Amino acid sequence: MTEALSGLSEEALAVFAFAAYHQLASGQAVRSVVRRDGAGHKASDKAVGELQDRDLIKVEEDEIRFTPAGEQALQAIVESIKRSRDTQ
Repeated sequence: MTEALSGLSEEALAVFAFAAYHQLASGQAVRSVVRRDGAGHKASDKAVGELQDRDLIKVEEDEIRFTPAGEQALQAIVESIKRSRDTQ
């Protein structure tokens, strides 16, 4: 996981944080997130470009789909959050 995420901007990491939030809140695996929600929130073009360059996402109109590598990175983030809760 660390290799896939190493050196990413905070904006790019925020895409994963958004997906991790939804996965933890719903208890269901997240494979995609909306790029623009229509209420003024959106993933930055820079973040999307970074993640595409690393083959972590694919973009289809206003949907960001995680590639298998992106899904692995997201799962590692979620597991890391859960582990940090369990160590306190």
